[in-house]
Amino acid sequence: MQPFATLTGIAAPLDRSNVDTDAIIPKQFLRKIERSGFGKHLFHEWRFQDYEGTRENPDFVLNQEPFRRSVILLARDNFGCGSSREHAPWALYDFGFRCIIAPGFADIFYNNCIKNGILLVRLNPQEMDELFAVASQKTPGQVAVDLDKQVVSAAGKKYSFVIDAFNKECLLKGLDQIAWSLQYSDKIASYEQSIAAGKPWLQ
Repeated sequence: MQPFATLTGIAAPLDRSNVDTDAIIPKQFLRKIERSGFGKHLFHEWRFQDYEGTRENPDFVLNQEPFRRSVILLARDNFGCGSSREHAPWALYDFGFRCIIAPGFADIFYNNCIKNGILLVRLNPQEMDELFAVASQKTPGQVAVDLDKQVVSAAGKKYSFVIDAFNKECLLKGLDQIAWSLQYSDKIASYEQSIAAGKPWLQ
């Protein structure tokens, strides 16, 4: 996956709480195991007025300019609740989102996003209100995210956030958990050789 260091862009304000994974990517589109191609179905039932996805809902934020090109998503509390489907972060990533900022996230969704290169930032409700105000201006201001410094910046203000050290390292280096383990392939091979020599009956 791509390393995440800094990100600056337009933030799309999705002013909804308890957005579940079925809203993020409806069940009828979970027919592939590849990670690509799900972005066109992101928030399908909110983005489109028909099942086929040919008529856009003009009132939905991602169908409006300049939010069609957003790389940051603002949401309310408990984003990503519901089922544990990994297709949800796949759809968000494929659409172009690299960071989601909200007061809170469902635990499984949070971990799935980190494993797929999406940074999730928790800010308190008052800070979120301020970011929503920036994003909802007639000409929306840009939002900047610095993972190394753990700071979100917008409209001259800075907001600090907390992230687990391991997750931070994986995102900065662009490593999922398998790739992180492979950094130590020499040590793993050495250990396997020592086991084979000292305890051959385990082979």
